[in-house]
Amino acid sequence: MCGIWALFGSDECLSVQCTSAMKISHRGPDAFRFENVNGFNNCCFGFHRLAIVDQLHGMQPLRVKKFPYLWLCYNGEIYNFQALGKKFAFDYQTEMDGEVLLHLYQSFGVQKMASLLDGVFAFVLLDTANRKVFLGRDTYGVRPMFKLSTDNGFMAVSSEAKGLTDLSHAMPTNAKIIPFLPGHFETFDLKTTGKVELLECSSGRFHCCTQEPAHSLYDSAEVVSGFDEETVKRNIRVLFESAVRKRLMAQRRIGLLLCDKFNFIHLKYTVNGGLDSSLVAATLVKLAKEEKLTYRIQTFAIGAEDSPDAMAARKVAAHIGSEHHEISFTAEEGIRVAEDVILHLETYDITTVRASIGMYLVSKYIREKSESVVVFSGEGSDELTQGYIYFHKAPNPKAAAEESVRLLEELYLFDNLRADRTTAAHGLELRVPFLDHRFTSYFLSLPEEMRTPKNGVEKHLLRDSFKGLGLIPDEILWRRKEAFSDGMTSVKKSLYTSLQEHMEGQVNDAQLEKAHKTFAHNPPKTKEAYYYRQVFEKHFPGRAQWLPHYWMPRWIKATDPSARTLAIYTPDKEQDQ
Repeated sequence: MCGIWALFGSDECLSVQCTSAMKISHRGPDAFRFENVNGFNNCCFGFHRLAIVDQLHGMQPLRVKKFPYLWLCYNGEIYNFQALGKKFAFDYQTEMDGEVLLHLYQSFGVQKMASLLDGVFAFVLLDTANRKVFLGRDTYGVRPMFKLSTDNGFMAVSSEAKGLTDLSHAMPTNAKIIPFLPGHFETFDLKTTGKVELLECSSGRFHCCTQEPAHSLYDSAEVVSGFDEETVKRNIRVLFESAVRKRLMAQRRIGLLLCDKFNFIHLKYTVNGGLDSSLVAATLVKLAKEEKLTYRIQTFAIGAEDSPDAMAARKVAAHIGSEHHEISFTAEEGIRVAEDVILHLETYDITTVRASIGMYLVSKYIREKSESVVVFSGEGSDELTQGYIYFHKAPNPKAAAEESVRLLEELYLFDNLRADRTTAAHGLELRVPFLDHRFTSYFLSLPEEMRTPKNGVEKHLLRDSFKGLGLIPDEILWRRKEAFSDGMTSVKKSLYTSLQEHMEGQVNDAQLEKAHKTFAHNPPKTKEAYYYRQVFEKHFPGRAQWLPHYWMPRWIKATDPSARTLAIYTPDKEQDQ
């Protein structure tokens, strides 16, 4: 997890502009560099480093003797850099995974370069010899990137939007700041003035989630053809284990968030020992032993001591033999950090803010109280494997499959945004094996009927694929999905109820009645939502369109994004009665 920042054609003195780069310093606490581009006094790079791979030579912007005209500033991990190096006989000068981008670009151009990268990334690549600037972002937007552009050719790029909002420019109107689209690349001509011009014919999409990735040709995980049930389940296991194995690449300690989602509902917040995180944890511990890592994998859960969720997480940790940490906090603590969370998130989406409060606090604990820096989680599984409760109401398998793709393509606006910002706020690097390119493209290629909920159970195919292996306890493997941690039985009050009660004193009735006039785009309909929007506008005035729409369930009447409010949701404790 690093912070990248770059300017091209600045209208203001760079020494003034570079102060904006410090707004993303939390992403890279280990080192910082600010460097002008030779021959272009109004172009520069800024980089905040979190040292994970090649701690000696991994500083950026990266330049190598073989290609002195190439400058690279990138945030991410490229898991197949060694395989590509062997395949194409690249002569690496560092041990940094990102160096492969320079060699791939020089050999094949930017579009093929991006398509061959197995990993997560956001990059700015400058070719001074050909006066070209290239931008690109990974398929699911696991790594963030925002772009500022003006009509006169000034362009700036930053991992987070806050690194761009205060930049000065010569145009009389506000500069356009937008999130860079995942799975896309853009090519710009670099003028002698340092200004840039987008080349429409040399930009576009290099990969989408339903396509088998180009780099699968150089992947050692073997998939057997055929859609019979046993073959499919075997392939799911092989690809999932491969996804976790390749993400062991690190020179810093690895930990795991033992949770499926940080969707907290109770006053003593919980993170459940859920399916997705448990599968990741068990596989990670197994592979760590095979790779002979010199430390135990640390797992982290948060919740009341006697809650079913916390006990489930404890049971998983005992089963896999991890070094387990449990954290608890109060509703008051959560409410106190809400504004800081919104500032880091750069969004006012209701469910994203709610879910981020706990993840922000547990990330803070990990940074302050443990040695783990690289953190695994189960992000993406619900979207990929149709894990949300409302999938039970899909009109048909085709509609469910289409919804799954839509959710994956919007992850960068919601769950991936939450997971990145809350961990990056505390200098942690997040890894998400469920969003592995080969794993997702294979799962999405399966017959639509195989992927739907079955026998009242979400993610049935995923669960069934790991049945009988003893990887995790059976009661965890088949534990039904809880809505926002309903497994907490010691306290009944929900977090969103606590938030709503608190917001009653922060927003009055008259403000809410005029919300549609005050906030024309995505007008808030509750005082809680109004408060989030107020805080967002305080820090990012006029930027509401970064969020095209609120996250809400489909195929059912819903006034709140929490599954607990849906008519189809029944907690386990009620089902058992």
